[in-house]
Amino acid sequence: MKLINVFGITLRHRGTEKTFDCCMGNTGVSNENRSSAVKKGLSVSLCLCVLTLTGCSTMAPRYTQPAVPVSATWPAGPAYPAGATQTVQIPVAEIPWREFFVDEQLRKLIDLALKNNRDLRVAILNIERSRAQYQIQRSDLLPKVDASAGANFQRVPEGLSGNGRSTSLEQYNVGLGVSSYELDLFGRVRSLKDQALEQYLATEQAQRAVQISLVSQVATSYLALAADRERLALARETLASQQESYKLIKSRFDAGVSSSLALNQARTTVDTARVDIARYTTLVAQDENALALVVGSSISPDLLPQALSETLTALKDIAPGLPSDVLLRRPDILQAEGQLKGANANIGAARAALFPRITLVSNIGFGSDDLAGLFKPGSLAWKFAPQITLPIFDGGSNKAKLTVAEVDRDIALAGYEKAIQTAFREVADALAQRGAIDEQLAAQQSLTDATAESYRLSQARFDKGVDGYLTVLDSQRSLYGAQQNLISARLSRLANLVALYKVLGGGA
Repeated sequence: MKLINVFGITLRHRGTEKTFDCCMGNTGVSNENRSSAVKKGLSVSLCLCVLTLTGCSTMAPRYTQPAVPVSATWPAGPAYPAGATQTVQIPVAEIPWREFFVDEQLRKLIDLALKNNRDLRVAILNIERSRAQYQIQRSDLLPKVDASAGANFQRVPEGLSGNGRSTSLEQYNVGLGVSSYELDLFGRVRSLKDQALEQYLATEQAQRAVQISLVSQVATSYLALAADRERLALARETLASQQESYKLIKSRFDAGVSSSLALNQARTTVDTARVDIARYTTLVAQDENALALVVGSSISPDLLPQALSETLTALKDIAPGLPSDVLLRRPDILQAEGQLKGANANIGAARAALFPRITLVSNIGFGSDDLAGLFKPGSLAWKFAPQITLPIFDGGSNKAKLTVAEVDRDIALAGYEKAIQTAFREVADALAQRGAIDEQLAAQQSLTDATAESYRLSQARFDKGVDGYLTVLDSQRSLYGAQQNLISARLSRLANLVALYKVLGGGA
């Protein structure tokens, strides 16, 4: 235990516990010892400056990274891929998006979004703001030195002067001074500086999270537009085919070979295709608007996709690695941890507010009643005014602020743990979809091929008069639905790769 006596106040420092106690002593100074007290005060002040410059521990609790509140392995079962628990040589967080996405049109769109998207711009500006706030807080660790110069002109009337005559006074001064510099013995200023630093680092992680989300959002919007354009093209092809069939049925009806039932059945397929064309035309326009909003600027038509591309990414599969490695790399989790560290540091500032605050005010310069004699010998003037403030009664305000800081830390801890749990669920959901998507796509492709063959055979039997047109109509509807579902399955597979890239903390 160390004892430090400062102007009659004894500070007991327990180095192991990093806490301070204080008790009041005798502050009286007799006339005989006034000069020695001044010397003692100056020496104590010098010691305090040395303590401040050498640094001291803050009163914040020691930070330890909380345990991960999720399982050590990813979920397993029929819905998950067999390699979900395997490690990966290169973590997804270390793969830049330019290496992950190989589609040149998509790359150009992502570049435009990174330059023009307003959400990302706000995130970058928040970094600048937090950096400035940190610099402001850090500057409190150093004295503020100001230069000053002034003049004072005053006339004293006869009734107020001591000699019964009016007098005119002139005063000139110039000097340098330190205004209200706090000796940070208990780490209050350092704790506030640490809190500002963690907030700044958290905003940097927030910007990374926004950027990763933006990249995946551009890719997802790009895929949605490609899928709807492919569906629109399929609807147009179907309409053209059904119009040819309708013309053939109508010519047979006019010749008395086909019935009016077959004619109206053929007409329903034409109208159904027309409805889908109108619907997908609207969806394509909305997809283009959504993509333009994400990109943040108008988009050249040559950058828009016409259909889904199987060469969207360089990777055909993604191994997630271990949860502890993956989740703690995600920028949103690093952001939540930074906020937790900042709240932890803020406790140190709240604790330090319970103890004395020592501030120094000093000034040195020249003063004279004549401007010409301002810098002559004997005009030197100085002032040194240390001040100590000890909170005695504040109605419980400081203790309440400490309670608020501790509760804020607990809230930040819960937010950090919730961020990890949410990330675990997002990865698990993406892996669950990944485990079945290939089988679903293969089954859908086989179903589409089978319905295409059924449609061909039913059309041939109708042309030979073996079956009615209703069989052809059912086969055509089945084929059209299977083709639409195949597009959806291909979209799901590509979108799942993008989702995995995002939830595994894809590189910036």
